[in-house]
Amino acid sequence: MTELLLACSTVDVTPPPGHPMAGYVARGDAPAVGTLDPLEATVFWLSTEDDPGVFWLSLDALAVDTELAGKLSDAVGRATGIPSDRVLVCASHTHAAPRGWTGRLHPAMSGDRDQALVDSLVDSVIDGVAGLPEQRVPVDLSWCVASVKGLGSNRNRKDGLHDTSAGVVTARPRDATSPARTAALLVDYACHPTVLGPRSQVWSADWPGSARRSLAAALAAVDDPRTSDPAQPVVAFLQGAAGDSSPRFVRRGRDYAEVARLGALLGGAVLQAIQVDATAMAPAKPTMHKKIVQVPTREVPLPEVRDQLVTDAKEKLAGPEDTPEERLHRTRLEGALALFGLGTVELPAHLDLPLTVVALGDLAWVHLPVELFASFGFRIKQASPFPVTRVIGYTDGYAGYVSDAEGYREGCFEALMSLVDECAGEILVKESVALLEKARQEG
Repeated sequence: MTELLLACSTVDVTPPPGHPMAGYVARGDAPAVGTLDPLEATVFWLSTEDDPGVFWLSLDALAVDTELAGKLSDAVGRATGIPSDRVLVCASHTHAAPRGWTGRLHPAMSGDRDQALVDSLVDSVIDGVAGLPEQRVPVDLSWCVASVKGLGSNRNRKDGLHDTSAGVVTARPRDATSPARTAALLVDYACHPTVLGPRSQVWSADWPGSARRSLAAALAAVDDPRTSDPAQPVVAFLQGAAGDSSPRFVRRGRDYAEVARLGALLGGAVLQAIQVDATAMAPAKPTMHKKIVQVPTREVPLPEVRDQLVTDAKEKLAGPEDTPEERLHRTRLEGALALFGLGTVELPAHLDLPLTVVALGDLAWVHLPVELFASFGFRIKQASPFPVTRVIGYTDGYAGYVSDAEGYREGCFEALMSLVDECAGEILVKESVALLEKARQEG
């Protein structure tokens, strides 16, 4: 029988204040002036005695471009001895992290990579994972899907398509002295971490960080209610197909109280699902399947068309800045300006996007380096040969938004910002399903 081994950890990677922040065009070059809650790198490593398995490294960052992902996966490989191609580097997509980790993520926008910040991040990750091979322990896994209400919605239409499900893997050590203790969770959910707005100038993991902390504390209390300060499990978070999902229509404020409230919604839903709906997973060796997918870049409209888009967007600005309606107008203007700026740069004919499928028995994760619209995520799940499939974005690179046809027709912010042709979503669905089928056939 396959014996699964787990090693997990959480590393504080919060930089000092004074560095420009990523996430909002409206914030400009404003630096962070402090820390609201820590930015973390979280590790969830599943392996077997004879195979290095899969190593999820989830980072509280706006994104991880291919250069940063490569540096981090190589660093993990050197520190642990596992092949770097078994490391998946995923971003939570918080909009309150350093711009210097990745620099410019869109060719029409400014931003420089800060090598000192990158080196510090890499060093922190190395320190946090160096002893993990010796810390691996046999675990049993269970699986459930939580229904999360009130945390996010479609951010372009209040009644638009939105995935309310959160996938949850629970790992418990095979230890006769504490059989009920939770060692770690791997949780995925799709929603932009954008409670804190462009006026905020403090580092924060936004609601994913709050969810991790509240869930870890609650599980520790459930596992060991007689201990005043029980050991807390590691909670790793993966951001889903969140291209058109955010708290825009459900948030009640833009402060840390709201961050905590929304994080608690995810934590509470996950905790209930674990207690009520979790089913044991048969032991199976985790496998990884990778390919590079080429997608064509967009054709940039003529200058007069781009200019008219900017003019039309400016004319719609009206109400208070933080209302959902006004955020739609302002982000559409930002998208129109970015599209206008694309006319001043030369895009390559296509982008090479890394696509990865992780299979664990009847469960699979598809990892893509984009902000995928929910409609594509649903289609990948429905066409997958696996009984359960989760779609994860922001992994091992960043190629921006992938809008669906409706988004292009409406001229939404995401479609205006996109670097890829309108056919990109169809290509990614087709290639994702094909790689899932390959993974299923190979077992």
